[in-house]
Amino acid sequence: MQNIGELAGFTIAGPHNLRPRTAQIYALRRMVVAAFHRIVDAMTSQTALDCPSVFEAELPTCAFEHLTDPFEAHRVIAEARRQAPIAMGHRLRRLVSKAFAPRGAERLRELVVEIITGLVDPLTAVGRCDVVTDIARRYPTPVICALLGAPAEDWQLFSDWTDGIKKLFEWNVVDDGPVILAAWDELDTYLEDMITPRRASLSDDLISDLIRCEEDGDRLTHDELLMLSATLLGAGTDTTRNQLAAAVQVLSAHPDQWDLLAEHPELATDAVHELIRYCPVIFGSIRKAAEDVELAGVRIPAGTIVAANTAAANRDPDVYDHPDRLDITREDPPAMLTFGGGVHYCLGSHLARLELTEALRVITQRMPNPRRTGPAPWKAISGITGPLSVPLEFDIGH
Repeated sequence: MQNIGELAGFTIAGPHNLRPRTAQIYALRRMVVAAFHRIVDAMTSQTALDCPSVFEAELPTCAFEHLTDPFEAHRVIAEARRQAPIAMGHRLRRLVSKAFAPRGAERLRELVVEIITGLVDPLTAVGRCDVVTDIARRYPTPVICALLGAPAEDWQLFSDWTDGIKKLFEWNVVDDGPVILAAWDELDTYLEDMITPRRASLSDDLISDLIRCEEDGDRLTHDELLMLSATLLGAGTDTTRNQLAAAVQVLSAHPDQWDLLAEHPELATDAVHELIRYCPVIFGSIRKAAEDVELAGVRIPAGTIVAANTAAANRDPDVYDHPDRLDITREDPPAMLTFGGGVHYCLGSHLARLELTEALRVITQRMPNPRRTGPAPWKAISGITGPLSVPLEFDIGH
């Protein structure tokens, strides 16, 4: 008989057998890793009721965590209760969603092409590189600096802070606490010096867009602005670094797909979708069952730690034809789950796709006939993973 992990791509840890340190790690990771509602929707579709989901029902919003007056909080709750017995939260997402719209990413396209071209051009004369150290690690940080409105010469500072903050996603998070906090404090100090003059004179950058965000008189607080700006640095840097390196590694192992993309750069957008599906750098999300749940004929007790394996969902043979085959020409491919779903869909997905699209266009055209010259080991498949090294040789003169 198959176990639940084989049936659904889930792994189970009992609710009471976690060591204290491990429990702390899970608690921290649950706070920062995106939820994946589509997995639950798909797996429970056989028992779906004939009514709209909470994401389609135009429910009222109810956000009071930013208030400092309990009587005002009760007024907000009463108003939501008057409209419906169920209300939606996620106030911050509602406020900032416009700042993360495709327009915000699109205005960086020219800069993105300039940055990736500047990284690849010197390599074309020597015909070899390590994709991780020479391209991927150096690529997203200048983009994030430009997005925030920071000067290009400070990108190394941002890169160092990212390396510290990203330890929050790793298994040694308890021991790395001082490094994480120090990096975050230094970043907060830097951002404080950026935000103050922005309030006096708004410009065309994300921090200015976040300051402008307002809905029904509600604005981001100063602390929320700091938090969102700092979170963007980590979320928008390490994932893109690793996903680009993984994509290039996979493409180099499929030379027909590499050549096809080089000859038809208009396929780059579809290629990014397929590569993220085929070889994601985030394999899942940790969650805790709030109540007893029946799934695939077994009961998951309340309190059970569940790992929703989105990498398994992205290769589901009931959804994708030939799911283990890389095909950048798939027509009307089904949605993949790497960016999450529903109200938790990744806010930075537009920028990530743009960065990966332009990078793959430049790399496949300027680095023809790639050959791997050594091992390409990966980090442990936990949190944000990806290659540690991707050594390539390629033809010169392009």
